[in-house]
Amino acid sequence: MDDTWLEVACELPNELADILAEYLAGVSGAGVCVENLNVDAFSLSEIAHSPLTTVKAYFSAADDMVARLAEISAFLKDLAAVNPGLSIAQPSVTTVKSEDWSTSWKANFKPLRIGRRLLIVPSWEQAEAGPDDIVLSLDPGMAFGTGGHETTRLCLEQLETVLSSRPAAPPLSVLDLGTGSGILAMAAARLGAGRVCAVDIDPEAVEVARENLAINGLAERIECSTTPLETLDGPFDVILANILAEELVRLAPQLTAQLACEGVLILSGILAGKEAFVRSGFAGEPLVYLETARQGEWVAMLYSKDATAA
Repeated sequence: MDDTWLEVACELPNELADILAEYLAGVSGAGVCVENLNVDAFSLSEIAHSPLTTVKAYFSAADDMVARLAEISAFLKDLAAVNPGLSIAQPSVTTVKSEDWSTSWKANFKPLRIGRRLLIVPSWEQAEAGPDDIVLSLDPGMAFGTGGHETTRLCLEQLETVLSSRPAAPPLSVLDLGTGSGILAMAAARLGAGRVCAVDIDPEAVEVARENLAINGLAERIECSTTPLETLDGPFDVILANILAEELVRLAPQLTAQLACEGVLILSGILAGKEAFVRSGFAGEPLVYLETARQGEWVAMLYSKDATAA
């Protein structure tokens, strides 16, 4: 098996990194890394801030890189054109082994506090936990979700708020759609949810999630599979969907169908510029818009299901 990959690196201002990362994720299909050291740092005082961020995308050695680089260069040119005065350097290309980029991110993944009680700790590190902390040990592997990215952080904060504001009995059922590392499902279980179901279309992500469930002693508490959304045994009191805006809109009818009456739907993975697009995509569903939470260039949107809905 050929484990050689081509790493395409682009350096640009921090405020444009998420836009480029989303674009490269669609072009590559094999992984994107954003080198932003403050994402997973335990304390902001630990890092030196830089106005620039490096975004890296990975391609198979068999890919047509002449065509790919032409596409990426054209995108960067357009990005610079809509940001007057901005100069973006041409991307660099480096040959790497898969193990080089599949593990190098670990150096910057540090213990991370989120919300009031959640403490995310890499499985290879130790952290001092307080008496009320909920500690989640995590090894994301090649799956998305360390808790540091704004989309995951927004989901965790909203999940903690929702579960802490509802009666403890009966415990709420939770669906984590696009579970990735399993971090949201594990947080739900530790925050007092009853049935927790974690699904992902990527079998490798499901395997990573299962390993994390085992590390945290939650393998028997959480259902983890590649089961399609429409065939899950619902409905669920809380649904977390941290995926791309376009997929959220496409799945709007199915998400609504799987949400229990008066249940809460938490949508994330949405760039701020696409908030109106998602609002419009869910406008025809029997849902009540509650609020939009924001962090950086990203937003999470909360809905509840109309109690009169069938």
